[in-house]
Amino acid sequence: MSGTVEVQQQGGVACVTLRHPGKLNAMSRAMWRGLRCIFESLQRASDVRCVLVRGEGSDFCAGGDIAEYPAFRFDESSLRDFHENDVWGALQAMLDCDLPIVAQIEGNCMGAGVEIACCCDIRIAATSARFGAPIARLGFPMAPREAALVLREAGALTAREMLLQAAVLGAAEMKTRGFLNHVVADGAAAETALATASQVAALAPQAARLNKRTLRALNQAPALWGKHYEAMDSIVNAYRYADSAEHREGIGAFMQKRKPVF
Repeated sequence: MSGTVEVQQQGGVACVTLRHPGKLNAMSRAMWRGLRCIFESLQRASDVRCVLVRGEGSDFCAGGDIAEYPAFRFDESSLRDFHENDVWGALQAMLDCDLPIVAQIEGNCMGAGVEIACCCDIRIAATSARFGAPIARLGFPMAPREAALVLREAGALTAREMLLQAAVLGAAEMKTRGFLNHVVADGAAAETALATASQVAALAPQAARLNKRTLRALNQAPALWGKHYEAMDSIVNAYRYADSAEHREGIGAFMQKRKPVF
């Protein structure tokens, strides 16, 4: 099973659930595409006032589905397509959504999970939630657009620590660093997040949409997100590492359940 992204409406709140049983809700390519479709649809919905994003069970999202990686990651063209179309297509749909988005974060919030959380407006986490992007252990960097997103939302110190040190940080620390709005007791995240989303949904929907548009415009970083992105990409050759030895070693070691040798 490649996982699914499902949406269920409760009053004015659309509950979007990341679901990948047995894989801590790791994002597959199908899930990225599904997430994009759902948010593009929600953007057009007239009866939704707030979106709640959550993972099924005890985890938000443990990252990407690494079992899929050998099928496309070792070719520069297919690797670029994955990040620029599947992943960024979904994240951009979330960023473009004029509806307020609340994140309910429990358990593992790694890599793709952090990126999805970065697209949410209000982030609520359980005390035991864990955050990181330890892809350095897998032999590859974070894609430029995704790194820009994490840098902006989590801060430079946190982004560097996650990407360069493969650090995993707790909810209390992420709250101190300004990434989380609230940290609640384990078992209380679902109730708190839904109550928050319902509170938002009870407010003026047009004002919310206009505020989202204003905040989005004020947060633009033209050098990375605008017309200069292509120039930057050509300079850094962002996906040239596709067929590199350490890229293959990192993913191969993970799948063979051994320590990588870089």
